[in-house]
Amino acid sequence: MATHATMPMRRRTHARTPARREHGHSALVWAVPLVLGVILGFWAFFIRRDGGATTGGQIWLGVVSGVVFAALCYALARFRWALSPGLRATAFGVLTGGAVGFLSSLNGRSVLMSSFIGLVVGAGMLCSLFYLFHTHDD
Repeated sequence: MATHATMPMRRRTHARTPARREHGHSALVWAVPLVLGVILGFWAFFIRRDGGATTGGQIWLGVVSGVVFAALCYALARFRWALSPGLRATAFGVLTGGAVGFLSSLNGRSVLMSSFIGLVVGAGMLCSLFYLFHTHDD
């Protein structure tokens, strides 16, 4: 049946509000990178600790890696709307792949294996987000 072609369309009674592209005052813009930075910092600390005694170098490794990752996440969250969907997906893929590759290298894997793992995870994130951004972007 072709009833969908003859059905009347529903009209909106109110004007659509434009999507807000600048989320500068939202708590999620700084809270999510902070939480992700803390998680990555603790993860790096515990990988390097490996059940032994805690040293100052391990603590500094966790703090510095967490702060750097949180700063990169914050910068990407603030300026993501200025990027095209393809470039935005690439930026998120590079950030994810770099973080996973870094954590993999702390686990004692070779540079080549850590790079491969980071590349595979980053490519997967890039493909997923490329599809998501192109199908859900206005």
